[in-house]
Amino acid sequence: MKIELHEIPVKEVVKGYLDSAENGVVGYDGKLNIRPAFQREFIYKDKQRNEVVHTVIRKFPLNVMYWVKNDAGGYEVLDGQQRTISICQYVTDEFSVVIDGMPRKFCNLTENEQNQILDYPLMIYICEGTDKEKLDWFKIINIAGEQLTLQELRNAIYTGEWLTEAKKYFSKPLCPAQQIASNYLSGSAIRQNFLETAIKWISQREGIDIENYMSLHQHDTNCNELWLYFNAVINWVKVTFTEYRKEMKGLDWGIFYNKYSKGKYDPKTLEKKIVELMEDEDVTKNSGIYEYLLDGDEKHLSIRSFSPKMARTAYERQKGICPKCKKHFEIDEMQADHITPWSKGGKTLADNCQMLCADCNRRKSNI
Repeated sequence: MKIELHEIPVKEVVKGYLDSAENGVVGYDGKLNIRPAFQREFIYKDKQRNEVVHTVIRKFPLNVMYWVKNDAGGYEVLDGQQRTISICQYVTDEFSVVIDGMPRKFCNLTENEQNQILDYPLMIYICEGTDKEKLDWFKIINIAGEQLTLQELRNAIYTGEWLTEAKKYFSKPLCPAQQIASNYLSGSAIRQNFLETAIKWISQREGIDIENYMSLHQHDTNCNELWLYFNAVINWVKVTFTEYRKEMKGLDWGIFYNKYSKGKYDPKTLEKKIVELMEDEDVTKNSGIYEYLLDGDEKHLSIRSFSPKMARTAYERQKGICPKCKKHFEIDEMQADHITPWSKGGKTLADNCQMLCADCNRRKSNI
């Protein structure tokens, strides 16, 4: 792999700068793809963006950037998109920064001040090599700075029309996925969390991992399968659990859909049970109620445990004897258990506590 350091003045990078939103961002007289498919959307806050410009104005050194040369002879920004766009936006008068106590756009600067910015040399490493070599280098330089998410790194590998289409649905502000499912998804569309979640769900259905799914579909001309599947998941959730609660946000609904959607559920009955479980003081994990209602496994609820005092009281009452096997054990060899199971109405109270040896408690749990 060939890597060379270049000093490229701002005026060369800004030449031909054009932000076409969905169609990308270019500069360097049209030869530089500033926002390739794998890159995130522009996420710098005003303070970060302004500091980049102040660094250039003061002639302080700006961190090096990284470009890769593509097969067509052009370039793609590998690292430095945020800084590049910040500089280009300022030079094209998209915002102002405070200089000597006054907000000033680039057009408000003197000719000498403008030339100082335009002549500022950007330190840029340009890399040529195979896709794998460039990706390995990408992972290394991503160690420092504002790191890409795992899904953004995946996007670096599986670029193509399928990914471009998928990002329209899952990766833009106010994208369709956000409009129909923001209450059920955690994270951010712009940081690729929605896209990652959707692919994770459908990958699990196919019995493969996210990388394999993206590899299989990289050269598809559309992402209809993913989008239709995602809609099916969200529609199933909405008709199965008709009353929305904050505990529903961020659950693995696609995984639940893959496992349980063929079952028959009465939404009214489910809602009644949800209300009861939400009011049950022994249920310590309300977000687990939904999967519990689908598979009946109490582990999702994290049923409240007996306190050490309750366990000691039960142990003394039993004189250390396990009521199942009738053998004596030390207290640290025994486990607190419900006499009447929680599922049958038993509460986590002192008079419903018994101490079982580990072996009997295990056998009881397996019944």
